[in-house]
Amino acid sequence: QVQLVESGGGLVQAGGSLRLSCAASGGTFSRYAMAWFRQAPGKEREFVALINWSGGSTYTEPPVKGRFTISRDNEKNLVYLEMTSLQPEDSAVYYCAAGNSCSARKQDFDYWGHGTQVTVSS
Repeated sequence: QVQLVESGGGLVQAGGSLRLSCAASGGTFSRYAMAWFRQAPGKEREFVALINWSGGSTYTEPPVKGRFTISRDNEKNLVYLEMTSLQPEDSAVYYCAAGNSCSARKQDFDYWGHGTQVTVSS
């Protein structure tokens, strides 16, 4: 059983930056593909970015590509989401997730954190 805890969210002005962290415990972190999803009020939870088990392969969705960067540290059991040039439409609860395959589908991830709120003011 893997436990995930996100941190680093907060309130930031448009154009600003934040770095989210997700700490994993209770399992072999380096076995899992890790992803970030986000959910804005009244909307479906949507995929943001993915990193494979080794960190050698990443993918970010087009709306955030070039602004968001996913990375991981397998020695520290951490995954990060570096977010720059934030816009109000990026406001959401951000969740990290762990799964056994590289996928953009929520159902392919077995473990989820409780989320961290990101609010971008205009």
